[in-house]
Amino acid sequence: MHASTSTTATSTQAVHAGEARFRAHHSLTVPVVQTAVYTFADTAELVNYTEERFFWSEPEREEYGRYGNPTVRALEAKLAALEGAQDAIAVSSGMAAVTGTLLLLLQPGQHFILTDNCYHSTLEFSQGFLKRYGIGCTLVPMGDYAALEAAIRPETRLIFSESPTNPFMRCLDLPRLVEIAKQYNLLTVVDATFATPYNLRPLQYGVDLVIHSLTKYLSGHNDVMAGAVVGRYDLTTPLRQMQGLFGNLVAPQTAYLILRGAKTLALRVERQNASGLAIAQFLETHPKVRRVWYPLLPSHPDHVVAEATLRGGGGVVSFEIDGDMEQAHRFIDALRIPTIGPSLGGVETMVSPLAVMGYAAVPPEERLALGIRDELVRLCVGIEETADLIADLAQALDRI
Repeated sequence: MHASTSTTATSTQAVHAGEARFRAHHSLTVPVVQTAVYTFADTAELVNYTEERFFWSEPEREEYGRYGNPTVRALEAKLAALEGAQDAIAVSSGMAAVTGTLLLLLQPGQHFILTDNCYHSTLEFSQGFLKRYGIGCTLVPMGDYAALEAAIRPETRLIFSESPTNPFMRCLDLPRLVEIAKQYNLLTVVDATFATPYNLRPLQYGVDLVIHSLTKYLSGHNDVMAGAVVGRYDLTTPLRQMQGLFGNLVAPQTAYLILRGAKTLALRVERQNASGLAIAQFLETHPKVRRVWYPLLPSHPDHVVAEATLRGGGGVVSFEIDGDMEQAHRFIDALRIPTIGPSLGGVETMVSPLAVMGYAAVPPEERLALGIRDELVRLCVGIEETADLIADLAQALDRI
């Protein structure tokens, strides 16, 4: 709410950044460059390209589709501009951004710290999959910076967190996080998918890398899947080289759709910020709602941090029905506008009964330890009229 436009992504950046040099055939929009192979006029051009390609942040040309594509490069340049970063790498999904980053930055015998109340797939990868490579992970409570500092070991290399978190919208005290990390010479990685660069730019606080699921707000239309890692060259360059080995690429058609969606990022997020706050305030006063999690509500545990760092609270509102799973499901089934689904950030409002969507495979006792109760509902607000959404919620709550 207090971030200025000079340090926050704007509509002008969303529309124009990263596109100035892509005007093939005098096209207004960035073209979809549909090719896997790029040719050379002669061996001299090839030699020149080979000597320079690892030293250019934005190469003048490509060699092979696994190493780059002009449409994808335009998307990456836009993402870097929106985050105020030197570079951005687009990958095949948000989880590809998470897993690729952790695999690159950590080696066997090393250790990292993960804050709890995070996306469950991130938790599963960090505490399960990485064990086979001898990489240790300590889970610490979100917001407990004393516990975070106490978890640091000689072999610790980085701190990974989200802000706001999924699904309880917990928010990082970024200056405090960075201060601790710098004291111990640790890297910081923050998944800011729920914030978007419009509401928060973690790099301006000194965070090293930012991760986004482009599937969500940045594309905005629930029709593509991609992710991104954004930061400075010394960290993104090895990630880009690793991407060529792993092959977790973004197709040019996907990049084009995200570029198109990103142009309206500020307009969409402004509406979702306004609707999210109004809906959270409505739900918090309703007698059939036990508790609401939204960062700009005074009742939220990170309200002060959110007010200081976020331009807006976003479009995700999590809340518990004052009842059991049956009543929560009856409420969801009575909704007329939201559709049941697992994603967020699009123009359509989505609703999720989280105990059976996203956490169904998690044993009940583990779900409860994560705070995922049977009556927990996550509402991911789209761009419909705020009054229409509130009226729909009201009539559905009246039916339980």
